[in-house]
Parts: sequence; structure tokens; C-alpha cells
Amino acid sequence: MRFGKKDKLSAKYVGPYEILQRLGKIAYKLALPMEFEKMHGVFHISQIKRYIPDERHVLELEKIQIDSSLTYEERPVKILDKKVCSTRNKDVNIVKVCWSNHESEEATWKAEAEMKKKYPELFHEQIIHVGAK
Repeated sequence: MRFGKKDKLSAKYVGPYEILQRLGKIAYKLALPMEFEKMHGVFHISQIKRYIPDERHVLELEKIQIDSSLTYEERPVKILDKKVCSTRNKDVNIVKVCWSNHESEEATWKAEAEMKKKYPELFHEQIIHVGAK
């Protein structure tokens, strides 16, 4: 089942869920868990896809905190890499961010200044103390 689109590499589907009934040529009624009780259970065929068993593709509902609007917030977990991206007019520092509910292969590049402003706790660097000789 299609589940919103927040970012280019965000999870787009949750499930799998059993198809209860085909309604016409383009709609299906799904058996949804209680967490989605407020959601209408009928979906257009473009919003669902056949499930191919692979544990990496399935998000566990226990890990996702879904609010009353049936959305969830992605939080950055850690910075994986840093680099400088050069444009015509200036150089921009960017960081590769690993997000909650995603594997490290799905990390995205974001502007370092923006990430420092929103999530300063990610940038606490360890201070190395060197003893006197």
C-alpha cells in the first residue's frame, strides 16, 4: 500500500496487507491493522503493488510512530559522510544523513548548514585532549 512521499528515498509503501475484495477494475479493499482504523480501506490500483518477500522492504509498525493524521516523522540518526559540492558561484558543505526507519543504503545528502540548524545534536564532535610533553 502506498504511504505518502516525504523525500526522494523515503519509504513509499507499508505492508503487506491481504486483499479482501476487488471492487471494479481499478480498486481493491485491503485488510488493514487496527493502527489504520481511521483510514479508508479501499485503494486505487496505482497505490498498491504486489508483495515480493524481502525483509528489507517491510517496515515494522512497532518502530513507526504514526500520529492521528496517519503520518510519521523522519528523524536523522547519524551523519555518515561529509563533502563539498561546488556550484557556479560557491561551495556548499553537504552531509550524508541516515534517517530513522531506513537502512544506511537509503541515506540522503543534505546541506550541512540546514541540518546543523535543525538537528544540532548530530554535530557534537568529540574533543581530543593531548597531554603535555
